[in-house]
Amino acid sequence: MTIAVTLSIILIILSFVFANLEAPFKNYTTYFRIGAALVLSIGILMSSFVQVDSGNVGVKSLFGKVQNDPLESGLHMINPFMDVEKFDIRTQNYTMSAINSEGQLMGDDAIRVLTSDGLEVSIDLTVLFRVLPSEAPNVFRKLGTDYAAKIVRPVSRTRIRDFAVDFEAISMYSNKRELFQTRIFDGIERDFKKRGLVLEQVLIRNIDLPKSVKQTIESKINAEQEARKMQYVLDKERQEAERKRVEAQGIADYQRIISTGLTDKQLQYEQIKAMKELSQSNNSKVIVMGGKNAPQILVGDK
Repeated sequence: MTIAVTLSIILIILSFVFANLEAPFKNYTTYFRIGAALVLSIGILMSSFVQVDSGNVGVKSLFGKVQNDPLESGLHMINPFMDVEKFDIRTQNYTMSAINSEGQLMGDDAIRVLTSDGLEVSIDLTVLFRVLPSEAPNVFRKLGTDYAAKIVRPVSRTRIRDFAVDFEAISMYSNKRELFQTRIFDGIERDFKKRGLVLEQVLIRNIDLPKSVKQTIESKINAEQEARKMQYVLDKERQEAERKRVEAQGIADYQRIISTGLTDKQLQYEQIKAMKELSQSNNSKVIVMGGKNAPQILVGDK
C-alpha cells in the first residue's frame, strides 16, 4: 500500500509539472492523473486482502495501534491501511549449548550454575515452546517479534540457576536429574504463561561436571561393578555348594536304604536270578555250589 501511494503521488506531481509545459508535453497531464488514480486503486485493492499461511496468525495494527483480534490462517479482507504481522504459532526450539554453532548463538553458550556443594556445572539446554494464538497481539505489543531473545533465553537461564542451588552436582547428574528437570519446567512454565508463551518441554541435553567429580563418579561406578561381579561369583559358589550337598545327601540316603533293606533271602534270590541268566547263555560254564558261600562260576570256551 505504501508503494502504491508513493507512486501515485509521484504521478500526480508529474501531471502538475507537465500541465505548465507547452504542447505536446501538456497533453500528458491527463495520462499521469489517470495513471495515479489507477495505481492507487490497484494498491488499495491489493492491500485489502491478506493471506495468513498455515501454522501462523496475523496480528493487525492500524497506524501503530495493535488490534486484539488475530487473523487465523487463510485469506482475509481487511482495511487497506492496516498492517499485518505474521506470527509463527508452531513449536519452536531455543538451544543453549557449549558446542559451537549448535545453539542459537555462536560459541560456548552453555549455562553455568553453582550447585549446593559449591561446584560449577555446565548445562546444555533446549527449550520447546510456542506462541499462544490468542495472546499473539499482546506478545507483539509488549515484546515484538524477538520474544525468544527477550523472554525464552533470559527466563530459562535464570530459572536453571535458581533451582541448581538446591541440588548437589552428583545427584543432579544421576539420581535426581529428573526431579531437577521437573522443577525447571514448572518454574519456566509459570513465567512463559504470564507472557503469552506455552512451554512444551525442557530438555537437559548434557551436564558437564568438574573433572574431580567425574573421577569420583567413575570410581563409584567401577566399585559397584566389582561388587556386582563378586556377588555373582558368591551366588554361583553357593549354588554349587548346595548342589554338592544335595548330591551327597542322596548318596548317603541310597547307601542307608541298601544297608537296611537287603536280607539274606533277597540276596539268595538275586544270586539265583544271575545263575539262571548264565545258564541260558551259549558259553560253557561250571557252577559249583558250596554251603552258605556264594556259588563259584567257572566259564570255559564254547
